[in-house]
Amino acid sequence: MGLFDVFKKKDAPSKREESRVAIEAPATIEVQAGAGIVCAPVTGTLIAMSEVPDPVFSSEVLGRGCAVWPASDVVRAPVSGEVTVTMGHAAGIKSDDGIEVLVHVGIDTVNLEGKGFTGYVAAGDRVVAGQPLLAMDRAAIAAAGYKDCVIVAVSNSAAFSSVELAADANAEIQAGAAALRVTR
Repeated sequence: MGLFDVFKKKDAPSKREESRVAIEAPATIEVQAGAGIVCAPVTGTLIAMSEVPDPVFSSEVLGRGCAVWPASDVVRAPVSGEVTVTMGHAAGIKSDDGIEVLVHVGIDTVNLEGKGFTGYVAAGDRVVAGQPLLAMDRAAIAAAGYKDCVIVAVSNSAAFSSVELAADANAEIQAGAAALRVTR
């Protein structure tokens, strides 16, 4: 059983999921996707996973990866593949080349119980890299006292020989630019 399997439900869609189709998602963007490439989900400042201000992520318990301090509110798919789980503030995607990616918005934002987030996808949906996954209200996150960094963790890191930054840490990165290089 994989990391995302514990979140999967076969129940009827929630009211939130039913309403997602009525929400107009922003357009998909140009991306630097390719085999073994995980793109930045937002525009902002790229940081190494060790710099994420949460010990679970910074110690890479949930997988190796990176994070971006966002300069925009739309969080995009970092890979093309199938959405395996959505949780308001997070989404899991299994890429076409077998990379399992968790995109998690913020530190302790689970406590917001979905407030300040608008989802554009549901489990089972097919996405392409650069496609909007969700939008966040950064002002609402800050007002609640939480940090809004967007974390990208390769949850099946052990299946690969390396997961490394594909761009300079602490530098500006555009959504859709190569952020991680995953090697078998």
